[in-house]
Formats: sequence, C-alpha cells, structure tokens
Amino acid sequence: MRKTHPVNALKKLGIGLAFGAATIMSMPTSALACTQIYMGKNYTADGNTYYGRAEDFGARYLKHYGIEPAHEPGFTYSSIESAFEYTSNKPTYRYSYVRDHPSNWLGRTDAYSEAGINEKGVSCSATLSTSYNEDAEAADPIDEGVGLGEYSYASIILGESATAREGVELIGSLVDEKGVCTNDQIIIADNNETWLFATLSAHQWIAMKLTDDVASLNPNIGSLNYDVDLDDTENCLHSEGIQSMPEEKGFAKYTDGKFDVAKTYGESLADSGVHQWSRYVQGRNYFASPLTEGTDYDIITVKKDEKPAQKGAMVSEIQPLFFKPSKSGWSTFELIRAFGNRGENVPGLNANTDGVYAIGSERNTEINLFQIRRGYDPEVATIQWEMLSRAAYSVAIPLYSALITEVSPYFSDQTVSFDHCSVKDVVYNEEPENSINYVLMDISSLCFENPDTLGTNVRAYLDALQNELIEQNKEVDTAMLAETTTEGRTALANKAGKAATENTYVKCKALLQEMRAYQKAGNFDEPFTPSDLNTETNGLKVSITYAKDALATDPVTPDQPGTPEQPGTPEQPGTPEKPAKPEQPTTKPEKPGKSDTTTTVTTNKTNTKGGLPTTGDRFDGRAVAAFAIAGVAVISAGGYFLYRRNKE
Repeated sequence: MRKTHPVNALKKLGIGLAFGAATIMSMPTSALACTQIYMGKNYTADGNTYYGRAEDFGARYLKHYGIEPAHEPGFTYSSIESAFEYTSNKPTYRYSYVRDHPSNWLGRTDAYSEAGINEKGVSCSATLSTSYNEDAEAADPIDEGVGLGEYSYASIILGESATAREGVELIGSLVDEKGVCTNDQIIIADNNETWLFATLSAHQWIAMKLTDDVASLNPNIGSLNYDVDLDDTENCLHSEGIQSMPEEKGFAKYTDGKFDVAKTYGESLADSGVHQWSRYVQGRNYFASPLTEGTDYDIITVKKDEKPAQKGAMVSEIQPLFFKPSKSGWSTFELIRAFGNRGENVPGLNANTDGVYAIGSERNTEINLFQIRRGYDPEVATIQWEMLSRAAYSVAIPLYSALITEVSPYFSDQTVSFDHCSVKDVVYNEEPENSINYVLMDISSLCFENPDTLGTNVRAYLDALQNELIEQNKEVDTAMLAETTTEGRTALANKAGKAATENTYVKCKALLQEMRAYQKAGNFDEPFTPSDLNTETNGLKVSITYAKDALATDPVTPDQPGTPEQPGTPEQPGTPEKPAKPEQPTTKPEKPGKSDTTTTVTTNKTNTKGGLPTTGDRFDGRAVAAFAIAGVAVISAGGYFLYRRNKE
C-alpha cells in the first residue's frame, strides 16, 4: 500500500497558501510494503478459499472498521490523492470497510476503504502496491493527478458490484476511460469466484480468476511471473491494448513464443527491493514451498543513497506469482498467523534476530483475511477475519460483514482521537476508553519494545485466544447457516460481531493492564506470564463466552427483579471480568486534527534487551515540511506540486 499527498486536490479546490502547506505536511506518505496472500480451497482443511492482505504503513497508525450505508443514485465517489471522480447511476450497496482516520485526510471519512464485504456478498482487499518498468512507463505513463487509485478502489467495487466479475469489469472500464494514478493489485471475490485484478500501466490492466489448486504470495512485486491465456474470457479479462500497445511501442516480451504480460510490464529484477524478496522467501518457507539459499536466492546488504544499509534477500531470477504448497490441510489459524510470520525458520532472514524486514512487520497497521465457502448463500458465504495493528501480536475477530449493520462500540469509530498514536510511553499513558483498536496497538508496541520479557508469553496467550474465537465461531456459524431469513441473519451477525469484539476486548484489555503492571514493577528477572494463560495446555484458564453471548436469547423478566439474593456481597467487587457495555465509546477526541504520528514507541528503559530494529522506509510527515514550504508558492499560483512515492 502507498499513501500519497492530495496535491492535485489542492489545485482543484483552490486551497490557499497556508492551508496548502499544512496539508502537505500532515498527509500520510508510505513505502512500498504490504503482503497479499491467497490459498485455494484444495489446500485448506475446511475446503474453503482464503485470501487477504497485511497493510504496512506505520507502527502506530489508527484504522477503523465501520459500515457505509447504501446511497441513492447520483452518489459521487471522489478522491484526495487525485482529481478522480465517478458518479453512480443506480442505488449503491451497503458495505463494511476498514478506513483511515479523517484527521489525516482533511476531515474526510472515506479514505481507503481497503477491506470489506457488501450486502451482495462481494468482498475485496485493496490494495497491493506494485511498479512497472521504464519501457511501460514511457509508452503509457501514469498521471498521478487524475487517475483512479487506491483511495477509491474498494469503495467503488463494494458500493457498485453485485458479483466479483461485475467489480472487475467496472474497475477495468474506469481504468480504460480515466487511467490510474498508481500501480496496484486488488483481490475481488464472491461466493463463486475470486479474481486478481492488476493495473499494468496508465490504461492497461489484467484480471485473472484464481483457481482452487494454487497458492499465491505477493509482497509488492509487479513482475512475479504467470502464464495466462488472454483469449480465455471465462478466466481472464483485460484491457483491449494489453498486447497490441507494447507490440506497437516495441517493448513486448515473449516466453517460449507466447506474449508474457508480467515480463512486458513488470519491473526488472534489478529494480526489485531486498525487503520485498525477504518477505517472498519467508512466505514461501511458511507455506511449505521453500526456496534454497545460494541457488534461488542470496542474503545481501545494500546501501541506497543516504539511507541506512538494508539487509535482505535477492533472488537469482523472477519467481512465480502462483505456486503449489507441499502440504495441504491449512487451517484458519495457520492462515491468520501467516501474516505474523517473521521468518523464524529461515536462517539469515529471521526478523527477530537478523534485522530484516518481515511479513509480520513492525509497520503493520491492519490485516484482513477472508474465508469463503464456495456455493453458499452470498450473505453468509464469506467471513471477514479482521486484525488491527501488527499481526505479530494481534487477534483476528470473525465478522459476517455482508450482513452487519451495527458495529461494536469496542471498535472505536472515526471520532476517537488520533493523538494516542503519538504516545511514546504506553505504560503510563492509557488509551481512550473502550477502544480495541488502541488496546491491540499498545500490546504490540510493548511486545516489540520488549520481545524477550513480554513477547513470547503474550504471543502464546493471543494464540490461545485466537483458537477459542475460531472454535466458538464454528458454533455461531452453524446457527447462522440454519437461519433462513435475511432479517434473522442480520440480527445474529450484529449480535455475533459485538460479542466477538467485546470478548476480545475484555481479554486483551486485562492482558494489557497486566503488562503495564509488570513494566511498572521493574522486576524483569522472570519473563511476563499472563495470569489467564494455562502454561501446561497453552490455553486460556477462563474461556471466552463468545458463542454463548452470540446465541443467547433475549432475557426474560426475572422472578425477583428487585430482590437479589446477595445484594451487598458481590464475589469480586473490584475486578469485574467484563466491563459494562456502552452503547458508544465514551471518549471524544480532544485534538482531532493531529496526524503526524508515525513514531517509534519507547517504554520502561530498564528493560531494553532484545529490542528489534525498525526496518523499511519510514517516512515521517514532518520530514517533508521544508519541501512543502518550498512548494507553497507553486501551489498558490495554481501549479502542480509533483510527488513520487517512496520505494524500497
């Protein structure tokens, strides 16, 4: 994923000198660092299809899960990253989303819908940032000022599409007409089909229907090779000039006499980054299709310009986009944990010890995994497993997002203050009340800062919690599939989503408080062990009540409502297992406009052993201040302020 400055929006809206400077300094920027995963149903234990993506942007960056309502015809999708606009000519669909905080986008609440499911059962994960080569750029250059980009992809797909193929065709037509402002890949799916959509240049694109007998892993590499039949319209859709344009321009490439899409448009091996290939090697190892050091890849250290030296992998030749794992029976838990993979079993590429970039990066901000049951009713076919913060220390919450109309108050909404992201000491500075977003962020920050004393047992505890959520969701799912009406399913989806989120929040908040107490005590002779972790079974001492809460019938009037048996003697007056459930988060933002917050967290410095290095290109918005001021005169005069994305 990349996030870009809305420079052309400034010109379009006529924003003045001072506001233009403030905008440039406050907008997010990014490096090219996300990881996309697909696993065909032939390789999974439950026979379901899985796909998803980890978004990398910053260690402490707030994301929100929410619901976009349906709109009447005439609704307009627009963007801040470019001047792109699209107006719907029909009623839109309700859909779930995971979005950025509005304080980072001029107060707008529509930035980067990126992961969700609409009421028709269409899901998507957007986007995976990629690149194109110099020949493709020269022949069909991307116009960063006007084209369609990742700010809008998911909103349009989910708001407009009744099927995955419909979403592919719509996005393809918009690329044909308006071009793109970035190179990206998107996965779009429904209950029957899963499609990988890729932009290749300004007006060229391809979409491939993914088969059941392959796996895929892509860490921002636009040149991973694949064999595709451009004439097979059942399984491949593409722009009209995908082959003729490069042939006319003289840069078409062929493999065994057949036009090669990836080789023609993708970046060269020399232009690929070591962080990308490190994640590729780590992922191939995790999915039991390992590459061999010294043959397939080497571990190298590179120095770029004035940036710190970067250690990682470099392959000997371009690798495949699709591969076949040597094992089958992949479980939901294993696929969730794939996003937390830090190369632990890859000598020289273990992020915990070797200082390399990882799939489970310190810069993960949100992770989504979609579980699709082929042939099921679209309303219930797809379960969205949603993780916030860094996957190495997080928990995926199951959500029936096609049906949900009410979001748990423990998912802090876009009105919650962004300020806690900038907090450097999360031991003594607690997050806003009832925000699972911030609780998981703070757990991650403490673990990455103190991996030896906190990390191991916290991870074991989160795994135990994750397994209980997975197992209890099977019971909830049985009830969901037995329900025959949309109204009944919606009611259960709302109740289940709230129950899963609240149960996760209660456990994780208690965990975080124990972690804070451990740090405050300052005795690090023994590693931290959560009080609720059964170290003999690696399970929870006290099980969650997710399934029970989700499936509970509405309470009846008690026989003696005003006469409790023991009114003055509660068993645990000071330590309730569950806090009272508010209708809304109670904390409102004090400083909603603060956005420059991609910071490295520091905690109790009496325990700093084993702290992990920060990897990847972290671009702090304050670093562009001088550049922004220099460009203000150009902005105020109506000229273009040119920007380029950071690459690995």
